[in-house]
Amino acid sequence: MIPRSDKPMRPKRCRVSGCGATFTPTRSFQKWCSPDCAVVLARQAKEKQRKSLAQRERREIKVRKEKLKSVGDYTKEAQAEFNRFIRERDKDQPCICCGSYGSDEDWLTGGKWDAGHFLSRGAYPELRFDEDNCHKQLKTCNGGSGKYAAKGRTVAQGYRERLIQKIGQERVDRLEGPHEPKRYTVEDLKAIKAEYRAKTKELKGRAA
Repeated sequence: MIPRSDKPMRPKRCRVSGCGATFTPTRSFQKWCSPDCAVVLARQAKEKQRKSLAQRERREIKVRKEKLKSVGDYTKEAQAEFNRFIRERDKDQPCICCGSYGSDEDWLTGGKWDAGHFLSRGAYPELRFDEDNCHKQLKTCNGGSGKYAAKGRTVAQGYRERLIQKIGQERVDRLEGPHEPKRYTVEDLKAIKAEYRAKTKELKGRAA
């Protein structure tokens, strides 16, 4: 019987992309057909190692940043995703306050549209992520200078009237009724962020 080490090597294909030449290796671990291809594979292996190290460093930095975040930071991230969903949900609707699509205000930071809360987040934190309590709103109205202000009526009054038209008196009464206090945990806020990111993606998928 011929010893295993003396058996002839089987032909292989060169592992270098674009080469693919068939060769008979002289060593079991050989993956290249020529010295030039060996250099190419060595460079590719080194680049792969560099990228792997960079990815690991990025993951470690991300973990360190997560540990440094406060509840306020998580709240801002969740709010940003929620607001993005509201603007996408209402993208074909006019301003909830004045009923217009606004003038040429796209120069405003972040565009001319806000996700405006009917009952403020500061006074009603439990309604911060309530979809009935937040609607697409012109920045000028959200800032308190909408067309209703010119008629001696507050933006809030305009918001309420159009909100009743949009969702009905019963749902507005629910918003204005008493609510249990709400304290959001970090896990709550992470879940809210993920939920509204998914819901926005779903809406955009329907529109595509």
